[in-house]
Amino acid sequence: MTENNETAEQQSEVAHTHDHAHDHDHDHEHQHAPSLNPDLVREIEVEAPAEEVSKTFKTIIKRYQKLARIPGFRAGKVPESLIRSKFAKEVRQEVLESLVSERFRKAIDEQKLRPISEPQLLDLQLFDGQPLKFKAAFEVAPEFDIAGYDSVKVTRPEAELTNDEFDGELNRVLDSHATVEPVDEERPLVDGDWAEIEFRGEVQDLAQTVTEEGVANASKTDPITGEDVLVEVGGKNTLPAFNEALRGSKPGQELKFEVIYPADFGEQRLAGQTVSYDVTVKSIKKKTYPERDAEFAKQLGNYESWDDFETKLREHASNRKKEALESQAKDKMLEELIAKYQFAVPESFVQQQIDARLDRGLRALAQQGMKPEDMRKLDFGRLRAAQRDQAVNEVKASMILDRISEAEGIVVSDEDLDRELLMLSIQSREPLETLRERLTKDGGLDRIREQMRREKTGSVLYEKLSA
Repeated sequence: MTENNETAEQQSEVAHTHDHAHDHDHDHEHQHAPSLNPDLVREIEVEAPAEEVSKTFKTIIKRYQKLARIPGFRAGKVPESLIRSKFAKEVRQEVLESLVSERFRKAIDEQKLRPISEPQLLDLQLFDGQPLKFKAAFEVAPEFDIAGYDSVKVTRPEAELTNDEFDGELNRVLDSHATVEPVDEERPLVDGDWAEIEFRGEVQDLAQTVTEEGVANASKTDPITGEDVLVEVGGKNTLPAFNEALRGSKPGQELKFEVIYPADFGEQRLAGQTVSYDVTVKSIKKKTYPERDAEFAKQLGNYESWDDFETKLREHASNRKKEALESQAKDKMLEELIAKYQFAVPESFVQQQIDARLDRGLRALAQQGMKPEDMRKLDFGRLRAAQRDQAVNEVKASMILDRISEAEGIVVSDEDLDRELLMLSIQSREPLETLRERLTKDGGLDRIREQMRREKTGSVLYEKLSA
């Protein structure tokens, strides 16, 4: 598709004359019209007779003559030629809004087309006294069959909380309320002590070279350093190499040892690495934990006893584990559905989803303290490309869930929507009715209901397939 010299400016003038047939949760401006998926593009040609164009120009110009206030002219007496020159852009915009939108809607109704993207105007010709002519290109929804969606295999995960997991939850609570006190007596570290250490670690790179001064790393990795770090000697979360080195040492002692980190170690840059450590033991400390009694339970919340607190903690931890595992299982279910159905994905939806993902990422960076000037230096082309595959899958999942919700007859009740709005109102501290009015005006209410329907569909389908 090609554009004439005037099309780009005229397209921007008319961009808001056609409402989105399908909105996602992001609104982002682009300097250029977004690309469309060729497999889903439809193009129509629209015309309006010269007489109608002239009549529309005349009607709008007359209204401007009546309303314009220009020094040197009485109200309602501004010459037509002055209106045409002074308000040319505004008059043209209103003619576009009056003629283009109306003619476009009429054409798509006649051809029984349902655009799902903003129309892109091509070869627009609009001049007073001449016929209006333009082409409009847009995407339509893909046609695909969801037969067999209920044959996808889903395994319900084992979600029962283990004793070790509960002990970990309980220890985190106790640890957050523990007091740390120095040990005054002169003695070596034993299991149960907390060693306060200072350390420096050098990652041993796999590639090494031999120099006159000995063996040197071929690539330089920043050292790992720490000061006033507490390490539990003999603790089950303490690496064995640290336990062995610290056990029996005394404050002031300097230690040298290597740690070989397992390949599945939680910190990615250390996983599978060998690190040479220089450690200085600074002091021995003891942690004192609060008594597990009713008094401490009441400090933690509205609990009648310590047993009551442990019961509620177990319930909370169990529910959190269950929700996390079920969320993973639902994601796996969606991955299988995405792989099962192959269809063309609307590029306009993909770009909107990329915008939404980038906005969330940038907000997260801002919350972490990144300055706006640093954000502007980011390579947004690379960032957008990195988001594309995930965005495509998210759009596919949404479209599949929409079809399944229709097949299953799943709806979101007004009561469910009201509860969601109440939660949003509390979180945003915006009055409920003000929030409802704003979301109704900008289409946000429909988007929220749409997203709630998809989430409900996913849950219903999960329960059905994992039964």
